[in-house]
Amino acid sequence: MFDLVDVVETEEAQDLEEVVMGLIINSGQARSLAYAALKKAKEGDFEQARDLMANSRRSLNEAHLVQTKLIEDDQGEGKTKVSLVLVHAQDHLMTSMLARELVTELIELHEKIK
Repeated sequence: MFDLVDVVETEEAQDLEEVVMGLIINSGQARSLAYAALKKAKEGDFEQARDLMANSRRSLNEAHLVQTKLIEDDQGEGKTKVSLVLVHAQDHLMTSMLARELVTELIELHEKIK
């Protein structure tokens, strides 16, 4: 039988898992949209590329809000249980941010070349 502490810990773990999945999903969406924008830029469709990058930015903002909430909830005190999945989610966010920055530069280069 579960005692109250076990129930609370289980609920907290499930909540953290949902948050982490939101981080991964939004980060992945941001990265995918950025690469779709790059493809459009290569085709010369810069208007569509800009629209896709705007959507990418929105997804990245959603992921960043999740990250900010995790940091605020932790308050620098180690309250948030760090798991491999959380580290993986943070990695997704950082690579997505980097991908967006590089894709933005590549789109600008494609536009200059055209």
